Amino acid sequence: MDLMPSDHLGAVLDAPVPPVSTDEVTSLARAHFGLEAVATPLTGERDRNFHLRAADGGEYVLKVVHPAEDADVTDFQGQALLHLAEADPSLPVPRARLPLAVPYEVPGQPLRLVRVYSWLPGRPLHLAASSAAQRRNLGTLLARLDLALQGFSHPAQHHVLLWDIQHAARARGLLAAIEDPARRAIPERLLDVFEQKALPVMRNLRKQVIHNDFNPHNVLADAVEDARIAGVIDFGDMVHAPLVQDLATACAYHVPPEGHPLEGPAEMAAAFHAVCPLLPEELDILFDLIAVRGVISVAISGWRARLQPENAAYILRNAPRSWTGLERLAAIPRDEARAIFHAACARTTAP
Repeated sequence: MDLMPSDHLGAVLDAPVPPVSTDEVTSLARAHFGLEAVATPLTGERDRNFHLRAADGGEYVLKVVHPAEDADVTDFQGQALLHLAEADPSLPVPRARLPLAVPYEVPGQPLRLVRVYSWLPGRPLHLAASSAAQRRNLGTLLARLDLALQGFSHPAQHHVLLWDIQHAARARGLLAAIEDPARRAIPERLLDVFEQKALPVMRNLRKQVIHNDFNPHNVLADAVEDARIAGVIDFGDMVHAPLVQDLATACAYHVPPEGHPLEGPAEMAAAFHAVCPLLPEELDILFDLIAVRGVISVAISGWRARLQPENAAYILRNAPRSWTGLERLAAIPRDEARAIFHAACARTTAP
């Protein structure tokens, strides 16, 4: 089934979220969360997000959830943060403020939910200098996060999300909008390989709830030290999926513009493997999943930017990197890629 803009699964992505003013936000924070605060707008893919500076010195994020998002999915995200606070209190992730969500209704607009959680200091990773040490730290932190999520479950964990690699085939219809046939052929071929080689294997791999969006805009670097990871934010794309999918999603954003395309991903995979060992069959398809994450990125981002030109700059923020990475990955023989990941992880377990 090809995804088209009218597909109900795209409802959260293909419609802009209704506006909300800073005055409304400060009233919501006071009435429902007991916070006297000054609100500043933040960017967001689906929701209206605000940075709150409270009178007591605390800092928070207030999120007005997109009305198309199921309330159970919103609860799924909040419950996951509560679970992480118990499973690994040292993880640098937001802390949910109770109540987990409150309704917000404006006459003439659909009902929305409002959430508040703690603000994490740091710089978005895409503003920090990249390094091998940073990539190793990313792999280590993601492994810790996935270990902490093991055993967590929720009734909404099987919701279908367009950014979920398991459903990559749904993005095929969107590739038709790429006018250049030679350029369009790149993601089409990678998607073909994924469906033929990787998807059948994925169905039998170990699964759990994963973050599913460990990209440089959702990870924070230390305010001073670029290599140190200070936080992980935005759990809005969580799904129940193969564990290796979380690593693949993260690696897709670290294909370097120069040198071997898999140098960065292999460093991340090795660090992840040292904390949370990967199985041979997971390593066999890691490259395919990295490549198809890039396919999903260029397909959905291009479609949404056309639908929402007023938000196109934010939607397309990763597009140049995604296309460059996709073209570089497409040039690598699949067997060579598999061997690189197996070798990188073997070194971390060698006596």
